[in-house]
Amino acid sequence: MIEPNPKADLLRYLQEGRDALVWKLDGLSEYDIRRPLTPTGTNLLGLVKHVASVELGYFGDTFGRPFFDEEPPSWWYTEESEPNSDMWAAADESREQIVGLYHQAWEHSNSTIAALPLDAIGHVPWWPEERREVTLNHILVRVISDTQRHAGHADIVRELIDGSVGYLQGNDNMPPGDQAWWEGHRSRLERVAREVNG
Repeated sequence: MIEPNPKADLLRYLQEGRDALVWKLDGLSEYDIRRPLTPTGTNLLGLVKHVASVELGYFGDTFGRPFFDEEPPSWWYTEESEPNSDMWAAADESREQIVGLYHQAWEHSNSTIAALPLDAIGHVPWWPEERREVTLNHILVRVISDTQRHAGHADIVRELIDGSVGYLQGNDNMPPGDQAWWEGHRSRLERVAREVNG
């Protein structure tokens, strides 16, 4: 019989999303991890920076465990910060700094998760007053959802950069097929789309 451990299950899915997101940076140049590949500027390093800030806010400030002891960085969610500044890396913010911050966010989040029961109450300072009160369970589900969503964005951005695909390192979760097979598959989908469109 397997004993249920909801906290461990939630943490496993969170960590899978974290690992997938960071893995998408592997082997790419500074240009490729920063370049915007959508009209709204989505880029790989910016996704990592954003998800780090999400964890620091939700598992830190929400439960009275702020990460920043003193003044937060200029891109942090303040009235003075530039809109969307958590979604891209400035020239003076290195890959090592941002990935390092994300790893620190994991440690900080994991310590909050370990210290509190799933029904622990927190307050999300940036939410409307009537919805601010939340449980750790609620925040874990929310952050897992957000992390996995952005890992999916990273999948697409990475494929646009160099054609690399995959769910996790060592597990691409893709049907077998060489480049010619995939080109044929894509052409078939394009034909079907055109046929349906008339």
